[in-house]
Amino acid sequence: MSDVYLNGRFLPLAEAQVSVLDRGFLFGDGVYEVVPAYGGYPFRLTEHLARLSASLAAVGIAEPLDRAGWEALFAELLRRAGPGDQSLYLQITRGADVRRDHLYRPQLAPTVFAMCSPLAGPPAEQLARGLTVSTLNDIRWERCDIKAITLLANVMLRQRAREAGADDAILLRDGLALEGTASSLFVVHDGVLTTPPKGTRLLPGVTRDLVLELAADNALAWREADITEAQLRAADEIWLSSSTREVMPVTVLDGANVGTGTPGPVWHHMHQWYQVCKAHLRAGNPGRCVGHKE
Repeated sequence: MSDVYLNGRFLPLAEAQVSVLDRGFLFGDGVYEVVPAYGGYPFRLTEHLARLSASLAAVGIAEPLDRAGWEALFAELLRRAGPGDQSLYLQITRGADVRRDHLYRPQLAPTVFAMCSPLAGPPAEQLARGLTVSTLNDIRWERCDIKAITLLANVMLRQRAREAGADDAILLRDGLALEGTASSLFVVHDGVLTTPPKGTRLLPGVTRDLVLELAADNALAWREADITEAQLRAADEIWLSSSTREVMPVTVLDGANVGTGTPGPVWHHMHQWYQVCKAHLRAGNPGRCVGHKE
């Protein structure tokens, strides 16, 4: 791995250290972002930074850098990483105090950590067969709209799904299907794409919004509406989307085929539109992707 960034310094990963009194370590008191970069260009950076700002404001952490500062940080990480697609990871905690205490002092200096890792994208064989997914009861907290580093519930749910032979889980609460353990949810029924509306029970996905913009630009009917468990099970197609997994088709749900049990025709169109966006970015033409607003 190339050098990482920690509190104003670029250094080898093995040398990056934080205090054991850091509130991120002790309490999971912090937020994060993951930004894909294609050909050296961060994808949907405006939207990712807007979500970061919203998460920081929600938990009361002052934003350490401005837009120009984040751009410079990411550019240097990508330069050090060299050619190829990358996944940029940024984590900001409330910082380290002099003792362990649930209460925090407002003057703490945030801990800022960032790194990038090679991004290969979904394997071709997985795209061809789709995902096997189980449904699980949502055991997370009530502020899932904050991209917080406290992901223990997500880890437990993803692990439970994997131990049951599934690739992932779709989370159910109060009779509604909300999202995956780390992804946004879409269903297709009679040619109409539906995704749950934004709110405190799910993360406002950056890739989710791009999917809706691509749908609108290509005359694919879509709507934001609650998805009941019954509607989920009756869907012609089910998708999960995230910044690093892009848009993945779900072909098996709780042991039953979704539609024909193969990636559906609407997903194939969306996958192609998404790849065009990536290709434009790699070529240095981000404005040619409908959803890209840099």
